[in-house]
Amino acid sequence: MTVYLLATFGGVMKSIGGIALAVAVLLAMVTIHEFGHYIVGKRLGFKINEFSVGFGPALLKKRSKKTGELFALRLVPLGGYCAFDGEDEDDEEESQTPSKEAEPSADLENEGGRVESTEEKSVDELFTETEIDGSEEGKPAEEKQEDEYPEPKGERFNNQPPWKRILVLLAGAVMNYLLALTLIIIMVGIYGEPMCIAMPIDYEDGMVVEHEDWETPYLSQRDILLEINGEDISMITDCIDALQGKKAGDEVPVTVLRKRGEEWQEKEVILVLQADADFENMADTQVLENVLGLEIYTTTLQRGFWRTIGASFEYSWEMGTAVIRSLGELITGKLGVDSMGGPVTTITTTAQAATVSPFSFLYIASFIGVNLAVFNLLPIPALDGCKIIFCIIEWIRKKPVNRKVEAIIHFAGIIFLFGFAILVDLLQLF
Repeated sequence: MTVYLLATFGGVMKSIGGIALAVAVLLAMVTIHEFGHYIVGKRLGFKINEFSVGFGPALLKKRSKKTGELFALRLVPLGGYCAFDGEDEDDEEESQTPSKEAEPSADLENEGGRVESTEEKSVDELFTETEIDGSEEGKPAEEKQEDEYPEPKGERFNNQPPWKRILVLLAGAVMNYLLALTLIIIMVGIYGEPMCIAMPIDYEDGMVVEHEDWETPYLSQRDILLEINGEDISMITDCIDALQGKKAGDEVPVTVLRKRGEEWQEKEVILVLQADADFENMADTQVLENVLGLEIYTTTLQRGFWRTIGASFEYSWEMGTAVIRSLGELITGKLGVDSMGGPVTTITTTAQAATVSPFSFLYIASFIGVNLAVFNLLPIPALDGCKIIFCIIEWIRKKPVNRKVEAIIHFAGIIFLFGFAILVDLLQLF
């Protein structure tokens, strides 16, 4: 009983650790995305009011005494934002914003951030407005101290030229991709290049599978796939693409790596199809198994420093292509909505990968990074990709689309995205 309880406790702690690591990955991806917007915005002279990781009530927040910008960590770790001044305001709101230069009698802000007025006041008026303890009447001393922070510098978001806004919007996805690429380079450098290997259909982890004889002219177990029918193979979806439309009995040329003694060497072999290659979608691995008479798994192989760098770039692009393709098949109905996942599914999958092996964790974390980079550039309202389209339209027309109309479109996009995320998570649960 004691041993069982210890094993159960260890499993629970392992699961909790996996979930904590998964949340940390999601926060890192959100932070690096928003940091991309922030750093490019700062360089291009945008006024930024707040940089926040997460949504909801603030757990930690700090206002910079140098810039006046607010930095916050909030309760719900499922997003974040870099609040550019004036980004969500329409032209009318901007025109109604009081100008300090246009109103000589308005309050002026001195270098210390305190507010002074050009209007003359009597001694009695001044006495009633200022308390002995140094705080304004009806206003806590803490708020007066907060007024000491300088106003963030820079131009309002919608006052900047379209090309600058486009660069800022692109920066988030670029930073997600660069982080994902870094993780892939670490993964490939430590474990080797991910590759597809043919194994028996009844294969299970830990099973000993012998290499086929070098002279065997056909695709066999433990062959690592390099090319099928002249197409490079690095992911299982590549196998499906290379064989789509082929018929049972067709002979297809395959380039493999096969063990010859102690070394892996390239060899040209023949694949004789065991069934028609009529795949319904990119996830149709059952048909692939029937076609090959073998099952395809992911393995890794060390292939030198420069190959590691090159393979990392190639694999990141393969991931991006897979994301785009899956979204396309979702739209056309080839893939069901239940094949997708929202934030909860993402955290669960990452937590499971973290408990399997460091390789699995690096793989899923890098895939999330590429996924976020691609997804945020889609022309869906509320996402950076759609905002870029509005900037391009403004650039061409020399005037913006009505800001109120744009705001309504983006708000509808937010509702749709939240609803879709909840739906796909519920489908995964039930």
